[in-house]
Amino acid sequence: MKPIASFTIDHMKLLPGVYVSRKDSAGNSVITTFDLRMTRPNFEPVMNTAEMHAIEHLAATFLRNHETYGSNIVYFGPMGCRTGFYLLLNGDYESKDIVPLMIELYEFIRDYEGEIPGAAAINCGNYLDMNLGMAKYLANRYLSEVLYDIAEERLIYPE
Repeated sequence: MKPIASFTIDHMKLLPGVYVSRKDSAGNSVITTFDLRMTRPNFEPVMNTAEMHAIEHLAATFLRNHETYGSNIVYFGPMGCRTGFYLLLNGDYESKDIVPLMIELYEFIRDYEGEIPGAAAINCGNYLDMNLGMAKYLANRYLSEVLYDIAEERLIYPE
């Protein structure tokens, strides 16, 4: 069986960053899948589900309501390995194109106060598994260590 593209990336060289994972055709559109890698795979602890769940709720709500990108959001969700998230956008994008959006998103998460959208039994299948404090901490870390003044090596998958 042929391995999927994301399994061909050398995860021992992969740094936290914003990467184009793949581009797919859907009718006349291109769907760009981004790898929003927040932790270094196999070198540092993975994120816990509670903070990932909080980030997912906040990010999905923010992105789908975004004035410019909202209508192009296809999906935002966690990676099974818990080292980051996938963002699928309708359109042909490069990593550098969405860095300003990612800064805006992660500043929103870092600064968020109040109830997490959809964090109620009627809206979510595991609403108690949320950690806003850690979500804010991780968002701030991603901003300061990766997104602000992002290096080219964190925009293109390693060879």
